Amino acid sequence: MNVTMALDLGGTKVEAALVREDGSVVEGTRSRAATGAAAAADRGAAERAIEQVVRHCMAAPAWAGVAAAGIGSAGPVDLAAGAVAPINLPSLRGFGIVDFVRGVSGLERVVLRLDGTCIALAESWLGAARGVRNALVMVVSTGVGGGVVSDGRLVAGSGGNAGHIGQLVVDAVEGDAAAATVEGIASGPSTVRWARGRGWGGATGEDLARDYGAGVPVAVDAVRRSARAVGLGLVNAATLLDLEAAVIGGGFSFVAEDYPELVAAAVREHAVNAYAADLKVVRAELGGDAPLIGAAALVHRADLLSR
Repeated sequence: MNVTMALDLGGTKVEAALVREDGSVVEGTRSRAATGAAAAADRGAAERAIEQVVRHCMAAPAWAGVAAAGIGSAGPVDLAAGAVAPINLPSLRGFGIVDFVRGVSGLERVVLRLDGTCIALAESWLGAARGVRNALVMVVSTGVGGGVVSDGRLVAGSGGNAGHIGQLVVDAVEGDAAAATVEGIASGPSTVRWARGRGWGGATGEDLARDYGAGVPVAVDAVRRSARAVGLGLVNAATLLDLEAAVIGGGFSFVAEDYPELVAAAVREHAVNAYAADLKVVRAELGGDAPLIGAAALVHRADLLSR
């Protein structure tokens, strides 16, 4: 069975594993290293974290059968240059991650895509978007990102950045474009910050989930505000792309059991065209495995890529 190395680079961690052609992770090959504040400020720290997880994979017996690697990275990305510029990792702006991984691993074939594209690829291959020809798969967590499936293929865009639903502007906030985006309103940290600014005494998404379940008014308002922003982003995407389904994952989406239903209600409320109002909103199925499965699918299921 063919095996590929999958690597997922984000603002808080980098993770890698060897993944079989059926999407299963080779036991004992998965590892992670923190990125976070240290890597955000120091490219050397970020490089060492990436090298650490790659070398963990290389130490596995299954490495002998690895001929390629897939990388999913927080964006923006530059596919032509094989480079990334993660918003939450300033030290890696313009970082040539493809050449770096080639240098550490000795692999010649290294495929890069946006992390949202990889998650969409995973859910299209083995998850909640199986058999759906037109879908948007998104993550609501520390940030908000996504990937687009159009006519059965993953869309990369001219530079590889299609699917950045988190940066869609869905509100009018003068002088602060980021605060007016889906991510600026709906992400976990943004929602907690909004609630605390209105006198809520909690500090985390878990606290917010508890108080939402207990019916605490400010927590209920905060979660509904988050879901509304996601719904506004999705209704715009659905109107533009004539989507059949939206798949929502990410840790903060579990702040409420009915979060997908709240999002769907916002879509119906704000849709101008009937086809957009019919967008089906469902939970992702692959959870925390999706980024690595999707990165591996860049090699195993290259037939699903648009370019």
